[in-house]
Amino acid sequence: MPKLHVVIGSTRPGRLGLPIGQWAARAAKEHGGFDVELVDLAEFDLPLLDEPGHPRAGQYTHEHTLRWSTKVDEADAFVFVTPEYNSGPPAALLNAVSYLYREWLYKPVGFVSYGGVAAGLRSVQVFKEVATALKMMPIPETVAIPFVFKFMGEGGFRADEPLEAASTMMLDELLRWTEALQPLRLNPPAPPALPLPGAPVSRG
Repeated sequence: MPKLHVVIGSTRPGRLGLPIGQWAARAAKEHGGFDVELVDLAEFDLPLLDEPGHPRAGQYTHEHTLRWSTKVDEADAFVFVTPEYNSGPPAALLNAVSYLYREWLYKPVGFVSYGGVAAGLRSVQVFKEVATALKMMPIPETVAIPFVFKFMGEGGFRADEPLEAASTMMLDELLRWTEALQPLRLNPPAPPALPLPGAPVSRG
C-alpha cells in the first residue's frame, strides 16, 4: 500500500493538533487504503531553516535535516493537520516544508484544519500555494473543523458524523491522486544546476 504521513503542523505547547492528528491517523488506518504513520513536527525539533545550501541541491549538512529528509522521503502522500495563525499556517509547518524540495515532488496532500468560525480554512488556502510551488497536488476535499473546542473532551478529540464523512471523502480522493501520480514520483526530473557560492552568474 502507498505510505501516508499524517503530519501534525503545530508545535505549540498545549496544541490541539496532537489529539486531532491522532484521530486523523486512526481514520486513515480505518480507511484501509494506506500504510499510515503519524508524524509529529515537535519530535523533529527543527530550528529555523539553517542549511547553507539551496534545498533543491539536497546537499544537507545537519543531522536534523537528514533525519527530516529521510522521513519525508518515505511517504507517497500527506495529510497536514493545521491550525490557523493570523489567517495563515503555523510558522513551524512552513519552516519544515522549506527545508526540503525533492522529497515533496509529485505527492498529493490533503488537509485537516481546525479553528473557530473559519475552521482553519484560510491557513489551508495559503498553504496550497506553497504546496503547488513544490509540485505537490493539494486536493480540493478537506476536513474543516469549526469551533474546535466543542469537539474536545476528557478523552481527547471526538469527531461527529459529518467530520467522519468528510474524512472518508478526502482519503478516497487522496488515494486516487496517490496512484495517479506514482509514475511521476518514480521518475522525477534531474535537479537543476545551481551556481556555487561565489561563482560568477551569467546574465545572458
